[in-house]
Amino acid sequence: MARYTLHGMFASGPTYKVGLMLRLTKTPFDYEHVDLRSGAHKADAFLAKNRYGQVPVLEDDEKDMCLCQSSVILDYLADETGQFGGKDRAERLRAREWQLWGAGQLTTGIYRTRALKLGFFNFNEQVAEANLNAATGALRELNGLLEGRDWLVGAAPTIADIDIYGIAAYSGEAVIDLAAYPHLRRWMGRVEALPGYKGIADCLPKETVAA
Repeated sequence: MARYTLHGMFASGPTYKVGLMLRLTKTPFDYEHVDLRSGAHKADAFLAKNRYGQVPVLEDDEKDMCLCQSSVILDYLADETGQFGGKDRAERLRAREWQLWGAGQLTTGIYRTRALKLGFFNFNEQVAEANLNAATGALRELNGLLEGRDWLVGAAPTIADIDIYGIAAYSGEAVIDLAAYPHLRRWMGRVEALPGYKGIADCLPKETVAA
């Protein structure tokens, strides 16, 4: 059994972020599929691991830790693996700023627009338009902030890049054209060139799998 067990769902963006971090750090992990359609995330056994009834959850058997919320898990793995944590505390704090920013309009806009396109949810026309506008507005802002930068924080990739990429990567499934965002596309290409990178289609298994 691996030290880490990731509980999640392959179609979940937040689960993908954690899976990508584990792949990029070459960290073996067991994967426990949580069937959201059947309500497995609301069962007592799962709620004992995550009181919010959400994925992902990461268990660390070595340190008897059980964590939820993808940004917290990324922060934890940065410490445990010694990778993507930034060169100092200042860079770590800047990375956390990006993670909190990404949890706003970028996440709301892209994830909800994607959910509509894939038929996961149904929104009325006004709400759908508001979600799409939130997505494109945040992507426009991100594109501008990336001008002249290779990475979001400092001179090397951090958990900020992994976190924000794990949202922007779903633009395709949200049917949002990124042609108008050249700085964003170049940055995404740099993330995709990192050793160990896996895309949203092949990062996570579709069933429970041991490391």
